[in-house]
Amino acid sequence: MPPLFAAERIVIDQALRNDQRIVLVLDAGGTSFRFNAAQGGRMVLEAPYVLPSYGDDLERSLGQLRDGFAKVHAETGQKAVAVSFAFPGPADYRSGIIGDLPNLRGYRGGVPIGPMLEAQLGLPTFIHNDGALFAYGEALGGLLPFVNEQLAAAGTPRRFRNLLGFTLGTGFGGGIVVDGRLVDGDHSGAGQIWTMRHRDQPNLSSEEGVSIRAIRGAFATAAGVSLDDVPAPKGIADIAAGRAPGDARAAQDAFRRLGQVAGNAIAHALALIDGLVVVGGGISSAAPLFLPALLEEMNGTIETDGGPVDRLPCKVLDLDDPAGLAALVGNATRAVRVPGTTNTVAYTPQKVTGLGLTRLGTTAAIALGAYAVALDRLDRPLAPLR
Repeated sequence: MPPLFAAERIVIDQALRNDQRIVLVLDAGGTSFRFNAAQGGRMVLEAPYVLPSYGDDLERSLGQLRDGFAKVHAETGQKAVAVSFAFPGPADYRSGIIGDLPNLRGYRGGVPIGPMLEAQLGLPTFIHNDGALFAYGEALGGLLPFVNEQLAAAGTPRRFRNLLGFTLGTGFGGGIVVDGRLVDGDHSGAGQIWTMRHRDQPNLSSEEGVSIRAIRGAFATAAGVSLDDVPAPKGIADIAAGRAPGDARAAQDAFRRLGQVAGNAIAHALALIDGLVVVGGGISSAAPLFLPALLEEMNGTIETDGGPVDRLPCKVLDLDDPAGLAALVGNATRAVRVPGTTNTVAYTPQKVTGLGLTRLGTTAAIALGAYAVALDRLDRPLAPLR
C-alpha cells in the first residue's frame, strides 16, 4: 500500500496507523476532482482517480462526485465506512451544504452534497474546509509530531500541543488544532483567516493580498504590464530568482508584499491560539521569496503608551532553517530561586514558537486530515446544534 505522505520519518499516531477501516477521500478543486481511499493512514490506490469537476454545470458535477466515489469504492474491494473530503466554501460543513462558490459557479443557492452522497452511497459523509483538514493532517503526521520528536530527542520534556495551519494558493485558508483536536466552531467556521482585514488596505480581505490573484496583480502593477501578460506565481518566482526574463524587482516586491499581508493576519491568529504554525498550498513552493517578510512582520513591534513592545509574546523561529530549529529545540532555561526558600524552579525567559512549511505535502495532509476526521466523527459523533 503506498504511503499517504512522503516524509516516512514522521510517524502518525499508532492507533490511527493500526485502524483498518477504509474511508473514501477527495481533493476537490475548481478544475478537477481527485478521488482515493485511505486505510491506516495510507492511500489504498497507487494513483488517484481523476475526473474533471465541471463546476459550471451542477448536475454534471454532482454526477462526477457520485461516479468518482463509486469507482474508487469498487476498486478498494472492501466496504468503506465513510466518505470524507475537503470542498470549497462558503458552506455549512456540519450539515454538508455547499453555498455559492466562485470557482465552481454551478453551485448556487445551497447544495446539500453531503446528504446527497449519503443517500446515493449509503455511507456517512463528512465535509470540511481544506485549510482545516490541512492543519489536522499536519498535527497528526506532519510538523507538530516532527517538532515534538526533535524535542524528545534533545531530552527536553517540553512539547507542543497546538497548531495553526494555513494554505496559500487560489485563496487563503486556515485551520486550528488545539490539544490534538480539530476546532470546528459553532458554525463549522473556525479558521477563516481570509476574512481578516488586509494589512495595508483595511477595506479589503487579507485574501486579496495572499492568493494567486494577489501575486499576479501586485506584479502587474509594479512591472507596469497588463494582467493578461502576467504568468502564474511559479513564473513570477522564476523572474524573481533570475531564472526567467522579466522585472525581477517587481516580482520580488510582489512576494514581499504577500509575506507582509500573510504575516499580519497570521500574527493576529497566533496571538489568540498559542502554538506552532505550518504553511502549505501552491504558493508555499516560493517560500524563500516571502518567508523573510512574513517572519519580520510577525516578529515586529507595536506601539503602546509606554513605547514599542513585541507584537507577539513568543518569538517565531523559521523551522526550515537549521539554526531556527536548533534554537527552538535548545531554548535555554535557567534556575530561579523561590523567595524565602532554598528551592529553585526552572524558568524559560524567552518564549519561542516556530513556523515551518508542510512536512507531508498539502494534498497528503488534507487527505490524512479527512481520513482522521471521519474516524473521529464515527467514534465520537457531534452533538446536534440547538
